[in-house]
Amino acid sequence: MKLTRSTLLLALTATALTACAPRGAVDTAAPAPVTTAPEQRQAFVAAAHPLAVEAGLDVLRNGGSAVDAAVAIQAMLSLVEPQSSGVGGGAFMVRYDAKTKGVTVYDGRETAPAGATPDMFIGPDGKPLGFRTAVLSGRATGVPGVVRMLALAQKKHGKLAWRDLFADAERTATNGFTVTARLGRFINSSGPQANTPDSLAYFRNADGSKTKAGDTLRNPAYAAFLRRLATQGPDAMYKGETARRIVARVREGDLASSMTEADLATYKPVVRDGLCNPYRAYILCAPPPPSSGVGLLQLMAMIERTDIGSRGPNDPVAWVKYAEASRLMYADRDAYVGDVATVPVKGMLDPAYVASRAALIGDRAGPAPQAGTPPGAVTARIDATNEVPGTSHFVVIDGEGNAVSMTTTVESFFGTGRMVDGFFLNNQMTDFSFVPKGPNVIAPGKRPRSSMVPTVILRQDRSLAGAIGSPGGNAILGYVSKALVGMIDWKLPVADAIALPNLIARGSSFNGEADKFSPELRAAMAERGVTVRGGTGEDSGLHGVMIRDGRFDGGADPRRDGVAKTITLPTRK
Repeated sequence: MKLTRSTLLLALTATALTACAPRGAVDTAAPAPVTTAPEQRQAFVAAAHPLAVEAGLDVLRNGGSAVDAAVAIQAMLSLVEPQSSGVGGGAFMVRYDAKTKGVTVYDGRETAPAGATPDMFIGPDGKPLGFRTAVLSGRATGVPGVVRMLALAQKKHGKLAWRDLFADAERTATNGFTVTARLGRFINSSGPQANTPDSLAYFRNADGSKTKAGDTLRNPAYAAFLRRLATQGPDAMYKGETARRIVARVREGDLASSMTEADLATYKPVVRDGLCNPYRAYILCAPPPPSSGVGLLQLMAMIERTDIGSRGPNDPVAWVKYAEASRLMYADRDAYVGDVATVPVKGMLDPAYVASRAALIGDRAGPAPQAGTPPGAVTARIDATNEVPGTSHFVVIDGEGNAVSMTTTVESFFGTGRMVDGFFLNNQMTDFSFVPKGPNVIAPGKRPRSSMVPTVILRQDRSLAGAIGSPGGNAILGYVSKALVGMIDWKLPVADAIALPNLIARGSSFNGEADKFSPELRAAMAERGVTVRGGTGEDSGLHGVMIRDGRFDGGADPRRDGVAKTITLPTRK
């Protein structure tokens, strides 16, 4: 059934703001209808697995909010996409409030234990540990944050009871689900986390064979944990038996963690104002540091100062200029962004500074750019962070027009490969720099820098225009910016913008989906200095939506198992 423009505007109407909403804004009531006729309402979910989408839609059908749905989606993703995210990891949620038109960020990023040290990934020879050694260690796990963050957001913005948000995931864990080809590929990969004792024990059929695509996978331990989480709230994760098991598990082995039960019990999510900046006829809002939202906004501001928008996806110059803008952004992001007070956020977005950086963009690739000096910056620092691909992203819009754009992760594939109560523990500490230099150095209680940039898109009157985000390690900034260019500049349907070839230009490398560019386009780009080589890792998992002509134009990344779905909600008098 068509969602009319008047109905959509009714759900989104509110007093315009000139800045993001105050922290903790609560939306508990729907706008009053203008007539006594039944109101048609629609809702939207896009996520990386159909079962996660259905879990979210079930909550929305039952009158839940976008944040309620986010809880159910995360609980399901932890089960059906464990290589990417889970309750043992962290996340950033960007929430749009239709009533106030405000944007609030809920930071559930993992934190370093109180006993963490800057040199904890330096070996006895004085050199950084190899990633394989580090990722399998207990030290790799940060204090998980996603459950506390979701509980805080749900307490403020939920409509349903917390205990009613886990039924789909608990039932699926008990009865089992069919392993997708993608999950089966990771289970049977040579990756170290897929071959740990915990992984081998979990991904094992009754006849002793290793789980593969098409098999049914059950997780009774996770079902039992979800039952406790539903009744006890987040304390089921951060105190008591699960907390004790997490601490015991990360303290095993030669490179044991310093994590304590006190680290878990005292974890606190952070509520932040959204970081917003104009782009074309829109306003883009993303998380501030330690997220790399400032990098995404800077990149889009540079792109706005080029003629990419008047070119198109088949123009080699458009892709070359996009690559050059990306390289400039990464040079600044790597030098300045971290969980530190000295990030020059205003300086990186200063119009004069952005213009000076954009002036370096030509129609041919130059040498690898160096970091600039934005206003307010301290001396640029060398960064030695090795951020691997991983993660998941989903988008929810509820019947009141509130939206959630959330990127969630256990960092690498299956985190550390260590499990507790049916879920994998993150390896987020390896998102810090192994070398104690630069803005992303390990420190007690610190949050590692993140490339996660869940984004909401507003119109000039601050009504909701869309949302987008992706997994992919440091390539996330490239994936999301590519989709934004396709959606906004090239006016492509969201699904087509998401499906555009990925190009990650950083430093002296141009990685991406070389075979998805036509031979002619690829050759013309190479002639201008951009030779695209096949990338590595988990690739993009873009999920997004634009609201166009009163309709949800949604898309799910064809590179993953997800779907984007719109439903009509029950009418209300």
